[in-house]
Formats: sequence, C-alpha cells, structure tokens
Amino acid sequence: PAVLFFLKLTELLQWYAVTFRDPMMLQPPAWFKAFVYCEVFLQLPFFPIAAYAFLKGGCRWIRTPAIIYSTHVATTLFAILAHILFHDFSASEHLGPRTQRERLMLLSVYVPYLLIPLLILFTMLYSPQYNQVEKRKRK
Repeated sequence: PAVLFFLKLTELLQWYAVTFRDPMMLQPPAWFKAFVYCEVFLQLPFFPIAAYAFLKGGCRWIRTPAIIYSTHVATTLFAILAHILFHDFSASEHLGPRTQRERLMLLSVYVPYLLIPLLILFTMLYSPQYNQVEKRKRK
C-alpha cells in the first residue's frame, strides 16, 4: 500500500511538471531546494500554531510570528516568480515554459502562495485586532 501511494504521488508530480511545464519540481536548482528546506523546517511548524491562534481568535502573540512567516514566504516567492518570468529554460533537462502564455500559466500556480502571505502580512500590520497597543495603567 505504501509503495502504491508513493508511485501515485510520483505520477502526480510527473503529470504536474509536464502539464504546467515546471522543471523546478523535477530538477530543482540549489536555491529552490533551500526554499523547500525552509518550508519544511520553518513554515510547516508554523501552520498548526497559526491555525490555533486564528481559530481561537484574539491571540495577539501570533502577530510577530505571522509577520516573520509572511515576509519570508513573500521574499521566496518573489525569487521564484522572477525565475519563472526571466529564466531561459531552453537548457533545462525537463520541459520548462517556452511561451509567455506557458510562463503565465506556471505563474498562476505560484501566485496564490504569494497572495495569501501578503494578506496575512497586511492583516497583522493594519488590523486593529492585532495592531492595538495595550495602554499601561498608571499607579
């Protein structure tokens, strides 16, 4: 069962890479691998903590970790999006986007991963729920 599951995941990855012409998934550059490690060791542990804080509501302590998370993810996505837009994929072993339409199609896969962290960042910076400074009482 586990081997079959692994084979199905591999088939899904192959289908995705061919359909969306994303060679970074099959032959990731070193910088992309570094982003994946950051995702596994920094971002994934943040998800259950953030889910708890957002579902519970009123947890102002999530503000700083959420700002760190969202700026980190946005920064990595800017590099990925620039790579998709400007890299010459003709030398790639696996098929990359060749036309502007194919580049935009691949961008459409990655852009939500930028938009959601930006929404979190703006919420943390501008929402009164997370941005209020508590007033200290005078004695």
